[in-house]
Amino acid sequence: MSLSKLLSTKIILASKSPRRKQLLEQMGFDVFVEPIDVEETFPENIDIEDVAEYLAMKKSENYTKELGDNSILVTSDTIVVVDNIILGKPQNEQEAKEFLRMLSSKTHKVITGCCLRNNHNKTRHFSQKTIVKFKDLSQGEIEYYVNKFKPFDKAGAYGIQEWIGIMGIENIQGDYYNVVGFPCNKFFDLAKEITE
Repeated sequence: MSLSKLLSTKIILASKSPRRKQLLEQMGFDVFVEPIDVEETFPENIDIEDVAEYLAMKKSENYTKELGDNSILVTSDTIVVVDNIILGKPQNEQEAKEFLRMLSSKTHKVITGCCLRNNHNKTRHFSQKTIVKFKDLSQGEIEYYVNKFKPFDKAGAYGIQEWIGIMGIENIQGDYYNVVGFPCNKFFDLAKEITE
């Protein structure tokens, strides 16, 4: 498949994340946002590392509009896992600060699940894992970040591209963009597969 043909594919992004939209546009795609509301529940017995992929697939199944030719539906979910506990999006300021205290001085996993589906119901799904290590965050640093950046739409209550990530992350193993919110490299390869 030629690059120009791939990049002419219309991406239907069923997500409210402005970061996912921005990353897909930076990759060269035309992106149309159509968020769907799906209860983000999952079976109790599921492996914790499979949760994000399960939720991405669940979102895809709940998108019932017809897809046009040369278009791909993209659904995604990101979780942060520390000490075998899933940190989703914080509900309020207090919970955001609590999440960051849990991440301080520790290594955690950022797992993004992604599902691609075309108008012939050809589907690809995967998850990407990145390992991130925070330095010891002071209470003052946590409060400054939460009060100024209000990270309530971010799993784990932080954005790696924001102040807390720039000054607080000691080490990262894996895909940086996965932590921003979308595993671009892996997505690009599967988008080629699904449009062939």
